[in-house]
Amino acid sequence: MTNINPMLILIVGGGLALLLLLVGVVLTYRSSRSLVEERLDKYLGEETLQAIEAEREAQRQREGRMDKQLARTGWWEKVSRDLARANLRLKPMEYIWLRLGLTVVGTALGYGLGGGTLVFTLAGLVLGYFSLGMFVKMRQGQRLRRFNSQLPDMLNLMVNGLRAGYSTLQALEAVSREMPDPISTEFRRVVREVQIGIPLEDALDNMLRRIPSDDLDLVVTAINIQREVGGNLADILETISTTIRDRVRLKGEIRVLTSQVRFSGTALAILPIALFFLIYRMNPSYMGQLIKPDNPAVKPIGYCIIGTGLILIAVGYVVMNKIADIEV
Repeated sequence: MTNINPMLILIVGGGLALLLLLVGVVLTYRSSRSLVEERLDKYLGEETLQAIEAEREAQRQREGRMDKQLARTGWWEKVSRDLARANLRLKPMEYIWLRLGLTVVGTALGYGLGGGTLVFTLAGLVLGYFSLGMFVKMRQGQRLRRFNSQLPDMLNLMVNGLRAGYSTLQALEAVSREMPDPISTEFRRVVREVQIGIPLEDALDNMLRRIPSDDLDLVVTAINIQREVGGNLADILETISTTIRDRVRLKGEIRVLTSQVRFSGTALAILPIALFFLIYRMNPSYMGQLIKPDNPAVKPIGYCIIGTGLILIAVGYVVMNKIADIEV
């Protein structure tokens, strides 16, 4: 069995601990700022909130010179949008540093656990680089599903408020107070933007960019059209609520029926890779013929076999997910 340098383990462990410490500090700082903002909203008046928001905007402009230069690229804008959709209070630059840190740690772990072999090192590099992106995508999906499931109840609350005599903005403010996260968080942002002078239509469009939901798009379109041409918004939203509730129920049933297919696709993708690493650790001389063969001339053949296997696994995983992805 391959011996691992204890110093390498110490370096990898220290790097991982440092990375986790950095993540904890960033998240704690962001959450503490969020708590302070919620307390300020309760006790400060509208004029004070506008002054605070103006000062924060000026500070962001002073600190964001490099961000503005990088924001001209489409990739930078995509990163900002993905972080907003996942509700991660990270700046794009912080996201980049975290991703680089995970890449370094993953590469070091692959090198250490694989005994310095190229395949394990590359596997650690790829896993470290894409792990944060996969986490962000997972957060986006979970948050979007929760938002869509809460949307019918939100519409019912708005309908009741409008019929009780509330204005549209007052109904949105009631939603921000009464509904759970993530709907309350998003509508609280809408109310804040309107309070600092942003038109309601633009505030709703901003929320739609953060929440890429077809159901929410329907609601925002209905509100904007009603504000332009008039009509009974309560009746319109009630009809939309019934439609969305049926769609949410149907999506839930489809998700249950296709859960076995999605689980099978994930298991079939993970199992060969896990078995490869397990067998390599148990018997390096056996699996090592693919990575470090006795005859160096056949070394490219082993790499071709591994690459072909990974490509076929990826294709199978994509196909299985496409089969289970049924649009409603």
